[in-house]
Amino acid sequence: MSGATPVLMHPVGPHASEVSDPVDAGLPPTLDAVTALDADRQTLLDLIKAEAVFHGDFILSSGKQATYYVDMRKLTLDHRAAPAIGRIMLDLIGDLDVVAVGGLTLGADPIANAVLHASVATDTPLDAFVVRKEPKDHGRGRQIEGADVKGKRVVVLEDTSTTGQSALKAVEALRKEGAEIVAVAVIVDRKTGAQAAIEAEGLEWRAAFDLDDLGLDPQ
Repeated sequence: MSGATPVLMHPVGPHASEVSDPVDAGLPPTLDAVTALDADRQTLLDLIKAEAVFHGDFILSSGKQATYYVDMRKLTLDHRAAPAIGRIMLDLIGDLDVVAVGGLTLGADPIANAVLHASVATDTPLDAFVVRKEPKDHGRGRQIEGADVKGKRVVVLEDTSTTGQSALKAVEALRKEGAEIVAVAVIVDRKTGAQAAIEAEGLEWRAAFDLDDLGLDPQ
């Protein structure tokens, strides 16, 4: 039938060993990777909906009132979610040709570590960095720990962002250190103005999930 999708069968019998694997059978070599990423996304989405969305009365960092709150730190530090977060965020920024990821401590720290570990399985592993809220007042007085970012292309990570100010604080510190910030990437875009603030700084904004994915209305 024209346009039908071929189905790879798993025969039995004397010639079963002659059947080629999915790649040799003409299926895309990235099929397994795409399927695995879809499974990661569904797993993480289910966890976010079940365990990271809290309903009630909340005050956001912008000062606005909200009837729900997305607390991704509950999951970025959870063994069930962290590996999927690493692979999803790595895929999200995979075309940006960067060498390191990180952001303002502490929200970005577990995400950067997850991406670092996920990248080890690729041909282009990434390093991670941590941006302190203020430079150390002792020792080497550093504000950025981990990867050397001077002259390097990097991505700033966040779990989610209300106003974009945490990410922009990291961007400011990284620029002082001579890094080239390519984008800001978040797990969940809450649609509260952060994207506009980031793009106003000439940076690309990327998000793995948004409110539509979570079945939530903007507020």
